[in-house]
Amino acid sequence: MGLKEQYWKYSLIGIVLLLGIILTKEFMPFLGGILGAFTIYILVRKQMFYLTGPKRWNKSLVALLLLFETILCFLIPLTLAVWLFIAEIQDFNLDTAGLAARIERLINLIEEKTTYNILDTSNLMPVISILPTIGQFLMSGISGFIINIIMLLLVLYFMLVDGRKMEQYVYEILPFNHSNRHVVLKELNVLVKANALGIPLLAIIQGAIAFIGYLIFGAPSPVVFAFLTCFASIVPLLGTGFVWLPLSAYLALTGDWANALGLFAYSLLILTNIDNLIRFVLQKKLADTHPLVTIFGVIIGLSLFGFMGIIFGPILLSGFILCFHIFKVEYLEGKPFTGTEEKEEKKGDASARD
Repeated sequence: MGLKEQYWKYSLIGIVLLLGIILTKEFMPFLGGILGAFTIYILVRKQMFYLTGPKRWNKSLVALLLLFETILCFLIPLTLAVWLFIAEIQDFNLDTAGLAARIERLINLIEEKTTYNILDTSNLMPVISILPTIGQFLMSGISGFIINIIMLLLVLYFMLVDGRKMEQYVYEILPFNHSNRHVVLKELNVLVKANALGIPLLAIIQGAIAFIGYLIFGAPSPVVFAFLTCFASIVPLLGTGFVWLPLSAYLALTGDWANALGLFAYSLLILTNIDNLIRFVLQKKLADTHPLVTIFGVIIGLSLFGFMGIIFGPILLSGFILCFHIFKVEYLEGKPFTGTEEKEEKKGDASARD
């Protein structure tokens, strides 16, 4: 390659990188919607190809039908759930007088035993100062969610209409050799389905089971706390304990010890074990996602994409781990990537334990 050709090549690479950085920076507020369109496209692409292939339906018509399906199956239930949650919060009622008296006695007991005054101004200021930040985060999250939903529908329509061309173009530019591109796309497909279907399904089941317990043991506003339990269930390990532990403590502080102990036992023996069982079943049916991937994926996703990052954060982190694993197998170990290495390692570990 001559000097002139090298100049053209590296100048073009520089222009692509520069424009890519600028465009990525400008598209960051809409990245959640774009990733959402990509995720739903993977879930409905087979329907698109079947209806436009063997059935010979019009592409634009099928794309509109699948958009309607997306709205009906994903967006409307989510909007109704948020609306119900807001309506319940408006009627949210706690026994503030009784609770305040018991909290005051608890604070006095702590101060008497430790000489630590919780109500001191210097101790309260860090908590008070964080409240405006939480409010700003919630408001920006709601507005960003609405904008990204519109972006999702717009991008998804054009992805569906030009699906085969888009897939062929992406297939050709993937930075993998020809023999393992199919394997990589299959692994990516499994990861997306595991996170996009598994995480919401787990949250709904956990919220429903928690709702039953909250009704039985007289928890205040069971719908609100069941909704919060749905979100808490996304985080492995403590998970739903973020909700039912404080709720049990509240019932105890109000003097309702029977329901407090009943809710604690129900959550510890039933809700927690059901959580582990559901995760086990989902991992076998979809993909064996490590709990740390979910935890850090949610944390990263919330900071990057807001509310929608609950799903897309784990997908992004799982994709990074997949690419790193391919690099390890292909270039550090010098072996062809087949996508079965991890499964064989896990089978080996399981047989060793047996």
